Amino acid sequence: MSAWTRIRSWSPYPEIAAVAIVALVIPLLLPELTFYMTLLLAAIVVTSLSLFMGYAGQAALGQGAFVAAGALTVGVFTVQWHLPPWLGLVCAPIVAGLFAALVGWPLLRLRGHYLAFGTIAVLLLVQALMGVVPLFGRGIGLNGIPPLIALPIEDAQTRNATLKLIYVVIAVVVLVVSLLVSHRVVASRFGRGIRALAGSETAAASAGVPVLGSKLRVFVLAAVFAGFAGALTAFYFPFVNPESFPAEQSFEYVIMAVVGGLGTLWGGLLGVVVVGVLLRLLNDLASLPDMPAILGPSLQYAGYGIVLVLVLLFMPKGLIPTITSAVQRRRSRP
Repeated sequence: MSAWTRIRSWSPYPEIAAVAIVALVIPLLLPELTFYMTLLLAAIVVTSLSLFMGYAGQAALGQGAFVAAGALTVGVFTVQWHLPPWLGLVCAPIVAGLFAALVGWPLLRLRGHYLAFGTIAVLLLVQALMGVVPLFGRGIGLNGIPPLIALPIEDAQTRNATLKLIYVVIAVVVLVVSLLVSHRVVASRFGRGIRALAGSETAAASAGVPVLGSKLRVFVLAAVFAGFAGALTAFYFPFVNPESFPAEQSFEYVIMAVVGGLGTLWGGLLGVVVVGVLLRLLNDLASLPDMPAILGPSLQYAGYGIVLVLVLLFMPKGLIPTITSAVQRRRSRP
């Protein structure tokens, strides 16, 4: 059985359902949801980014630009234009997708590290615009974003906790949708075309694959889910400013995708958990008494470096492909 036949015949729906159930149960056991929410938001971005980087074989280091586009849409709609919050949530992925289509048409003509640098330039341009455009807060940012749902709860602490739980549930739903869409895309005829791009764009073009159009569609799809993540970020942390989406965060998305395994459905999830938990542990270590203040960023960069070196040396394809290969070898033994 060929690899393509295995992809088409494999059904991930039971696993996705199990992930959804576990993801909805976990917040009920946690005293505080902020760290868990950041993991969910990163998982949404990385899952869709894996389509573009893993299956289509393209490089992108500025995915935070589309996260920022989604968050800015919510901020502008609710704070500047006083529109209903739900309208901002609905329009955020649309705006992010349109923005990706606009910049992607000329940008995706680049290849390799030139494309990666181009995506970073887009992120830096968005940050620069947030610092000078009055509509985006002109450096100060957009503060006081209203909640997505007006809950009739008088106690402020209970109301905020309930809102955060609602945002977590929405994030889980968006994550599940991103997993389902990713699987359907990869298992489709279009998915076969974008997988051909990862091998050779020249060969794919000679086989009739529209190279630029295929890359643009995947690029826009990844931006749509990044826009969803940005919108939920704006509601959960009710402010948006240029420092909300640093370039380091976009690099973190790429590291998570690489560690988990590019070109796999579950690689993004595992990479988010491994890298996210590691960074949390390093931050907790740096916050211990008598620790130097500069130790926190140093430990983060050291953590990135150690994880990347270990993965590239011993698991160059990522955790999921390495684990899958080991299981298959074990099963094939007599």
